[in-house]
Amino acid sequence: MFRTFLLCGSVFASFSGNVAWAAADTGAGAPDTAQHSEIAEGSEIVVTATLANEIAPVTSSLQTTQPQAIVSRSFIEDSLPATADFNQLALITPSFSSTGGDGGMGISESKGTLRGFQDGEYNITYDGVPFGDTNDPTHHSNTFFPSNTVETVVVDRGPGNAASLGQATFGGSVNLFSRATRADMGASLRAAYGTNNTFLIRPMLQSGSIAALGGTQVLVGGQYVRTDGVRTLAPYNQTNLFAKVMIPLGPDVNLTLLSTYNKNHFNQPDNDGPTLAQVALYGKHFLLNDDPSTPQYRGYNYTDKKTDFELVKLEADLAKGVRIENRVYTYYYNNTTLSASDTTIAGGPANVTKNANGTTNVGHIPGYTKLNSYRTYGDILKGIFNFGPATLTAGVWHEWNNTWRSRFQYDLTAGGPAANAYDYNQKTPAGVPKYVNYDQDSSGHQTQVFGELEIRPAAGLRITPGIKYITFTRNIDAVANQKTHAPAQFHANWTSTLPFLTVNYQPRQDLAIYGQYARGFLAPPLSVLYNLNPGNNTVAPQTSDSYQVGVVYHGSRLSIDADVYYIDFNNKFASAKVNGDTVFFNQGGVVYKGIEGQVTYAFGNGLAVFANASLNSAKAKGTDLQVAKAPKGTAAAGILYKHGPIKFSLIDKYTGVQYADDSETLGYRIPGYNSAILSLGYDFGPFAIEGTVSDLFNSEKVTSIDINNGPAGSILGNDQYHFQPGREASISLSAKF
Repeated sequence: MFRTFLLCGSVFASFSGNVAWAAADTGAGAPDTAQHSEIAEGSEIVVTATLANEIAPVTSSLQTTQPQAIVSRSFIEDSLPATADFNQLALITPSFSSTGGDGGMGISESKGTLRGFQDGEYNITYDGVPFGDTNDPTHHSNTFFPSNTVETVVVDRGPGNAASLGQATFGGSVNLFSRATRADMGASLRAAYGTNNTFLIRPMLQSGSIAALGGTQVLVGGQYVRTDGVRTLAPYNQTNLFAKVMIPLGPDVNLTLLSTYNKNHFNQPDNDGPTLAQVALYGKHFLLNDDPSTPQYRGYNYTDKKTDFELVKLEADLAKGVRIENRVYTYYYNNTTLSASDTTIAGGPANVTKNANGTTNVGHIPGYTKLNSYRTYGDILKGIFNFGPATLTAGVWHEWNNTWRSRFQYDLTAGGPAANAYDYNQKTPAGVPKYVNYDQDSSGHQTQVFGELEIRPAAGLRITPGIKYITFTRNIDAVANQKTHAPAQFHANWTSTLPFLTVNYQPRQDLAIYGQYARGFLAPPLSVLYNLNPGNNTVAPQTSDSYQVGVVYHGSRLSIDADVYYIDFNNKFASAKVNGDTVFFNQGGVVYKGIEGQVTYAFGNGLAVFANASLNSAKAKGTDLQVAKAPKGTAAAGILYKHGPIKFSLIDKYTGVQYADDSETLGYRIPGYNSAILSLGYDFGPFAIEGTVSDLFNSEKVTSIDINNGPAGSILGNDQYHFQPGREASISLSAKF
């Protein structure tokens, strides 16, 4: 009744060791690699292919050693809008929530939260490579990897083991796996049109195995999206190109080449979101206008982004029980922005710029151009050595980056970036041009050396102790440093040693019990060097100790998993003004704890129901108050049907109550909100039609608040609010050849 699959492809973040060997020794059943499944395709994750797991939107593996949620390509393709970003792909999982995305699903940037950990406090990986910004490991959801580049998403709710890599090892990982190449030749084309004049086209071509090239498989594809957007006068354009080549160099050696390129252009201020006063006048989806006498003029607010990501992966079985994997990669991010300085105010006399001679220009719009550009290079080398009752995994990760960041002030009314009409309304040291807010080069280097030993002392039992050593270095060389505007040449280095211990016990083929202890680490952000004298800083890396236990059951029709967790988070970053300089230090911490679970029941004939939920506490030590932007719980439920030519799903995700500040201020309380998605499709042989309605019940509730300097809830304040985008509908036509 049970069939177990090893779904091969890119791996690194979710499991160390060779899971095929582990499965053979635990009595879980040998992997049947001859059969095909879409449960966790693209990752080396063993999943029992029961009726429930094959249709479930979220499942987990009996092999897991920490709470886990696997989102299949089938769910991504059949139940979500094609424009969805990777936060939307992960949203269906327990303890995950997402804010932002005001401009429409996948159109404007969103930020994910995992168990209350914010973006930058957990890892996001692509084919085993951790990626993120270089000033801190945060992410941009609508750049790099749109949904057409993603086969499977695996959300690991925990630090993983020693071989789980990333800068933020304590908050968990959202692991994206690239689209898989196929042995059979084929092509597909999808076109969609929907609300807000949104248009998408997505071609993809599979070469199949090319016999003349030793079985080489090639995949090329792309995506183009354009939309007027939900918010006023905020159009968005995206172009993505994707290519992947899998080359068998021998019976036991594979080389994979991957590249993706992404280009975005959109109208949006650097700090977006309407105030309550603007909402009262223009509505929740106000953003820009056509009036050049105001900061909200669309000609003053736009961004161009370009990214690329390249990966060369070599996998080789050198001898029986000896496997080597190496990943060489690089990725690039370039953001050029023109923005008004403050779009929370009106036009006219409220705006003032200053000339070099000290005179002022009343009614002129102050603004700036911003550049954030970086290139990252890295190499991940891992060796796996099987000794029968034990498997040793060891390796090293090196990464380097170079970053160029600047912000130059402009008088937008006097001519904008085309003219040398600068806004000199800021203090700068002697020798630094007054229009320079900051002009900064920075670089970083990190090394992580890891090792773990999976011991199998009895049938069904795996015990894996591990250890990882981290060294992390940051450097700044600035003509004008951010915040201080002064020249700077600073250097800082941090190190840490992290222990790990995981246990997985399978007393029977369909049941697993697991436990984990792990130490986490997050290096201080680049901003700790935005001061006059970094020697006054006492800041140390943030650390955590995670404890969690869980159970997974995969019956023929019923799939269940549940867990409890406790995370002691220390050395929270803090700052204060001392003698006119910003000094960074550690202050207190947070205790994260909760319970999570998910269940799917399959009735047969392609019909299934599912539900998952979490209760999440993230309370600051000392105050016992929930920290900002941490929902107190999540829940999801739905019904799915996929049989013959018909596909249908109705899913709903609830994000619980949260606060915009760390003090649980009543005016910053954000009530819980729902977002339901309805999808219906029908296949006509090689052709298919699908309709999707997101935010089915047209909820437009607040999802987050950017606190500026206005009193909470005051109509006079300039706090900026972000709302759900409301109901969006689309229809798509696709063809497969």
